[in-house]
Amino acid sequence: MKKGKKNDPADAAALCAVASRPDMIFVPVKNIQQQGILALHSARSLLVKQQTMLANAMRGLATEFGLTVPQGIGRLEELMALVDADKAFPDKARLVFTGLFEQCRALPESIRAFEVEIVTHARQDETARRLATIPGVGPITASLIAATVVDIGLFKSARHFAAWLGLVPRQYSTGGKTRLGRITKTGNREIRRLLVLGATSMVYRTPQWNSVVGAWTRGMLERRPVRLVTVALANKMARIAWALMTRKEGYRAKGHVAAATEAVA
Repeated sequence: MKKGKKNDPADAAALCAVASRPDMIFVPVKNIQQQGILALHSARSLLVKQQTMLANAMRGLATEFGLTVPQGIGRLEELMALVDADKAFPDKARLVFTGLFEQCRALPESIRAFEVEIVTHARQDETARRLATIPGVGPITASLIAATVVDIGLFKSARHFAAWLGLVPRQYSTGGKTRLGRITKTGNREIRRLLVLGATSMVYRTPQWNSVVGAWTRGMLERRPVRLVTVALANKMARIAWALMTRKEGYRAKGHVAAATEAVA
């Protein structure tokens, strides 16, 4: 479509141009049920972000008056107690801090309510149950992938699926030389974030993760930084997810299956 010309003829010409390209990937239409599940995920993600923002605002406000506590949402009660006990804390600032604290304390109940619905979907949906067998993939991640990916057949290979999630390195190629940079971070940001979080959890469990993937992770940790290994494991998890959805089967760990299952638990 030509720049600055938004009208029906220009839109029709753009659609014809896109339809004539064989490599163009079209977004499949989601049904009403999938849209409802994605609404749950969007609402939960929004509330989690708000909770983090409120906690950071409270910490920043208290720090200005010399009051600090260790990191963690559970430490906010302790921070509130310090503010109440500090007689030098200004009344106006105390009013603001109390308002933020009340807002932050009300969010966990709403977040749990959405998570209950998401977990219910993860247990009932066949695809989500398969994905939940992958080490590092919990019910929230499995539910989000199952509701987002309508047709896994649109991705020709596991690498295409990982690239769609932005978990492959960016390429800088010129003069016959290929240089790999950081991951592209394209595609669905929320799925990528949850996969990286799950991979981070499994990286810290590698000493007890007795399987082929666990051994691979331990070998990577001996040669590469932890953050790089985490992203690489998230990439592998995305490829495994593609294989499970394509073959319609559950995850079967290679190596000591019982030990791997205990590590996931």
